[in-house]
Amino acid sequence: MDKKQLKQILDNALSTGGDFAEIFIEEKETTGIGYEDQKIEKLNSGIDIGAGIRVISGDTTAYVYTNVVTTEELGYIAQVASKVAQSEQKSYTLDFTTPEAILDFEITLRPDQIKIEDKIEKVMEVEKAARSVDEKIKQVAVSYGDIRQKVIIANSEGNYVEDERIRTRIACNSIASDGEAIQTGFTSLGGTKGFEIFKDKDSSDLGLESGELALLMLKAQPSPSGKMPVVMAAEAGGTMVHEACGHGLEADLAQKGLSVYANKRSEKVASELITVIDDPTIPYKYGSYRYDDEGTVARKNVLINQGFLENYMYDKLTAKKEGVQSTGNGRRESYKYRPIPRMTNTYIAKGKDKQEEIIKSTKKGLYVKRMGGGQVNTTNGDYVFDVAEGYLIENGETTYPVKGATLTGNGPETLQMVEMVGNDLGFAIGTCGKEGQGAPVSDAQPTIKIKELIVGGTARMDEDNQLNRDFKIRRI
Repeated sequence: MDKKQLKQILDNALSTGGDFAEIFIEEKETTGIGYEDQKIEKLNSGIDIGAGIRVISGDTTAYVYTNVVTTEELGYIAQVASKVAQSEQKSYTLDFTTPEAILDFEITLRPDQIKIEDKIEKVMEVEKAARSVDEKIKQVAVSYGDIRQKVIIANSEGNYVEDERIRTRIACNSIASDGEAIQTGFTSLGGTKGFEIFKDKDSSDLGLESGELALLMLKAQPSPSGKMPVVMAAEAGGTMVHEACGHGLEADLAQKGLSVYANKRSEKVASELITVIDDPTIPYKYGSYRYDDEGTVARKNVLINQGFLENYMYDKLTAKKEGVQSTGNGRRESYKYRPIPRMTNTYIAKGKDKQEEIIKSTKKGLYVKRMGGGQVNTTNGDYVFDVAEGYLIENGETTYPVKGATLTGNGPETLQMVEMVGNDLGFAIGTCGKEGQGAPVSDAQPTIKIKELIVGGTARMDEDNQLNRDFKIRRI
């Protein structure tokens, strides 16, 4: 479809007035492999093609999509979308230009050029390595997925973008059992790249890590409970900053009053040690891209700067409401959805402290190495998170692993209580859900020390805050 045809479709979309019109055309090729109980449970691949047209008129938005990408069909749905505006057609001159991207990707091992047999082989290598850890590993599930997405984005402001996005990811979940208890170990790997991800970490190493974690947690002791200092390792990724902070800094939630950070620009919302950044221009991370799904150039966005709220994450619509520029955070799952403000690669910036110094400074507390799932209320910032891998800290040293730990707190209050920030940085990947849409993201943090959190567990502490136990401490 050439630019002349796209201009005509945009004219149709604004034929009854309106302030803004946009076309999003997508071709997406995907492969998915599920391997469980030593056999392939799922194997699918396919191509999905479609387009969506959005018209904005004042505070009203119409979004119509179709999987028939012809000039006639797009002309028709443009007319349907135009019904949102009932005013005289505005005159405008449309001259398409493509903004220059900051980031570029060099994909040398494109997944669409890798044989399906080679993809299955990698999956089986991960599974075999996980099972080799110990006979107590009773079940292993491995999932693999890759995506090649080509998009064309054009709008009535004159933006025209053609882009290709390639992402690959693999995850392993191992289940260990000793006949009485059951524990799991989850590891994952992914990025905005092709089969190059296996240069970052060997497939066997991914499986071994998953199996060893499940086995370790099988030997773990019940977690203590109560208020205590918490050290969160860089390996934990940025679950805390993503859930307890990041969503609240998405402009649509803030504008609707559904964020604890609403109307707090320039206010102190965290410790002066805390700087929070959202940056889709970090090369090859899972949430990276050249352009967002509105054709806006991706850029680094400082959200909290040394404790002070500096900015939110905007798409075009939320930016228009405040008279600011989009930050390039307009994202959508596919052509079937309208764009909304979403995180990309969100992280707490590095500090100056060494990890070992942070642990040594903690007389007694919990060391969180990996985070699990959780819940957060963006309106007030309250959260509850599971700890997937944790250790007790005693006299400045990590001692034995604990299981069943949860962290309960409030996002802004937690960020205010950060006492030390490490000079390391660890990323984790995921698919973030919002309004029924999934978006690939990564999040990260350095090792941080939080003065005090409520830790939920099953073991009881005595009056001296010592854990009641009758087993030998195992040093790690």
